[in-house]
Amino acid sequence: MGKQGILSYRTEGEQTRDNLTGLSGLAPYVDLIVASGVLKSLGDGVSICGEQGWTDEEMGLSLLLLNLAGGDCVDDLEQLNADKGFCKLLKWCVNRALSRRQRREMGRRWRRAKNRSIASASAARRWLSGFHDEVQEKQRVPGKSFIPKPNKHLSGLVAANGDFVGWVQGVSPEYMATLDLDATIIEVTKRNALFCYKGCRAYQPLNVWWAEQELMLLSEFRDGNVPAGWNQLSVVKQAILMLPKSVRSVRLRSDTAGYEHALLKWLDASDNKGRIGRIEFAISCDVTQEFKAAVMQVEESEWRPLFKEVNGRNVKTGREYAEVCFVPDAIAFTKNAPRYRYLATREALHNQPLRGMDCEQLSLPFQTMTKSGITYKVFGVVTNLSWDGSEVICFHDGRCGKSEEAHKILKEDFAGGKMPSSEFGANAVWWQIAVLAMNIASAMKRVVLGGVWSKRRMKAIRFLLIDVPGRVLEKARGLYLRLSQDHPALELIARARLRILDLSNAPPIPA
Repeated sequence: MGKQGILSYRTEGEQTRDNLTGLSGLAPYVDLIVASGVLKSLGDGVSICGEQGWTDEEMGLSLLLLNLAGGDCVDDLEQLNADKGFCKLLKWCVNRALSRRQRREMGRRWRRAKNRSIASASAARRWLSGFHDEVQEKQRVPGKSFIPKPNKHLSGLVAANGDFVGWVQGVSPEYMATLDLDATIIEVTKRNALFCYKGCRAYQPLNVWWAEQELMLLSEFRDGNVPAGWNQLSVVKQAILMLPKSVRSVRLRSDTAGYEHALLKWLDASDNKGRIGRIEFAISCDVTQEFKAAVMQVEESEWRPLFKEVNGRNVKTGREYAEVCFVPDAIAFTKNAPRYRYLATREALHNQPLRGMDCEQLSLPFQTMTKSGITYKVFGVVTNLSWDGSEVICFHDGRCGKSEEAHKILKEDFAGGKMPSSEFGANAVWWQIAVLAMNIASAMKRVVLGGVWSKRRMKAIRFLLIDVPGRVLEKARGLYLRLSQDHPALELIARARLRILDLSNAPPIPA
């Protein structure tokens, strides 16, 4: 090994750390949070902090920035606070969003000079505990499903997310709301967490995804032992109330967890939802023995092939669909029973079972049936849509795209997959913060940056935009964020900030 060797350079400390930042691209997100009114919504809805120390706005903002920067635990706040250049920029932005009176009040909250812009980990843990309700915890009954009612602080945070969704709708309106209803499993090792159907300790929030806006409209945090289909109607009702008033029509998609006749009846009714009226739906139905028997009665001539578009051409998928004459027992004896359309899809197994083998012995994760010596994979859909059957199936299958991807993003790209506490309420607000952060990131991609950026994952966003080095300088009563002159992020950040300014100044369409 020569003089150069493997370790060919040296490291040493830099005295000017206050001016350096490795998170230059996080600045436009602060602009978006301020411009959209998220800080005001947090202050109006949450009142845990007293008259001394950190405010609720600062606590919420610290955790939002933690999610956007890629942190996944409370202790990562210290890493964020170590970026002195960004902290200086953050303090400047927040102060400029306050009136002179508010700045004086902020100064009186601290007995000593405030030396942090990001909340400490210990303060964040105390703040998270403020969302926990011991009164609700005492109402738990062992072995039974229970959803604690959120206290006023957690309800305020949920409302803040609704306010942000309304702001996005005001600057980028979508008049159709396709809502995807689905639950997700968050596996944890907390002793207080309950076991889910997969046999592991977990939490299982139920989520409502707005497909057109690519935003999480509502998420109800639940224990792992609460079935996904339990009490879904109340969640759907709350989501409908949170929709901006400019939305003209609503559709709903769900897997079999949403196959509840009370929910279907409420959706199909036209006189109990005010301005929304009748809600069209496409929901997976239970493939019971009775449903299979009805599918078996379908003539071969009635089965139609399903196509998908590939490079502008319709290609057969190997699946077939047909209308099924089926009335479930739950409504069969009701005089005024509603009438829905039932559709079935079938797909021949690539590896057919041996002759004489019972399909139940195969332990397949889906329902099957055998007809004319061929074994098929069978699914069912119930709907009140009047479309062609193939359009209904394709519409229903669209649920498996962005909404399920959003769950993965929340748990992997943001901090939603790592719970910070053994307290249910603290974990619930941690999840809600991740939801709000994901919505802010989605709005940045789709509404602010646009173009190819709308399809990029947070991994690419952080590499190309957020984790960009820069220098923060204060001179002539102004603050400057300096990047390398030839860095491509310089123009991108400038363009994003101008777009946010236009959105904040333009008169929004009433939400």
